[in-house]
Amino acid sequence: MRGAVLVLVREDGAAPVDAAALTVAQALWDLVAGHFDRFAVEALPGALARSRAAADTRARVIAELTASHTAALSGVLGVLRSRALDDTTARTTATDLAASALIEMRAEQRRDRALAEEPAQDAFERLAGELRPMLRHSQVRLDLGAPDSARTLAADVAHSARAIVRSLLLIVLEQDSVRRIHVGWQLTEHELRASVRDDGAGALAPCDLGAGTIRDRLDVLGGRLDMDAVPGWGTTITAVIPLAAPAAPVGAAHPLSGLGEREVEVLRHLALGHRNRRIAEELHISESTVKFHVANILNKLSVNSRGEAAALFHAAA
Repeated sequence: MRGAVLVLVREDGAAPVDAAALTVAQALWDLVAGHFDRFAVEALPGALARSRAAADTRARVIAELTASHTAALSGVLGVLRSRALDDTTARTTATDLAASALIEMRAEQRRDRALAEEPAQDAFERLAGELRPMLRHSQVRLDLGAPDSARTLAADVAHSARAIVRSLLLIVLEQDSVRRIHVGWQLTEHELRASVRDDGAGALAPCDLGAGTIRDRLDVLGGRLDMDAVPGWGTTITAVIPLAAPAAPVGAAHPLSGLGEREVEVLRHLALGHRNRRIAEELHISESTVKFHVANILNKLSVNSRGEAAALFHAAA
């Protein structure tokens, strides 16, 4: 809470608050600030897990916005590089494209906040609207194969599928020999198959797809990436995304889930380097009770020392 500022505004327009009242307000603010600071320093595993989940969500949103920005900038760059347009036309077209992309991104953010599901055909039409500007002034022809299904998709599946296809299209377009690209979605009972097929040299390798955003996104959804490259005929890349949420793997329980509430409190103090006497004072229990809890903690975590137990606590956080 360092650097935090509390602003109090009186609505009645009366005279300034006297010094005594400000002293009370400052004391209360210090108490709240200290409370939140303790949460950050001495958080229990559950609180830390929730904080990390929120951070992961923010990271995913940033990654999705980055992909959208990349697609928009690619379209603008394609216009500026086009030899078929004079300078004035290129500037006008690039400006219109950037403005349209900005409006669409803002509208997309509003839609994503409002919807939990999307009809598959509507989701694909949104993807088509994102892809067409990327190739508007390119020699590459874009063919689209919309899904023949009335099913709905979970918002995270639809959004991720669009982001993955956009990223794959950018990779495929880096090949000089490509003149035609087909993007299609197929829905089966259990999965969405989003494919990008080109007519290039068929020389793409799995390593060309990168090891980051695409595969990370698929891992979160429990999906996979299939690739079929035929020399002289082109490459087909298919992102396979399960329609149901992936089941939690066996043995994926929280490593500290076997501890009781009091044992977790004792372990938290161990992780902070506190000795038995300090723990007893903090928790208002006897030292013999602390020793009993420590022995149980070491046994349940299958470790031999307080240091190993503390390491497990930090790893679980």
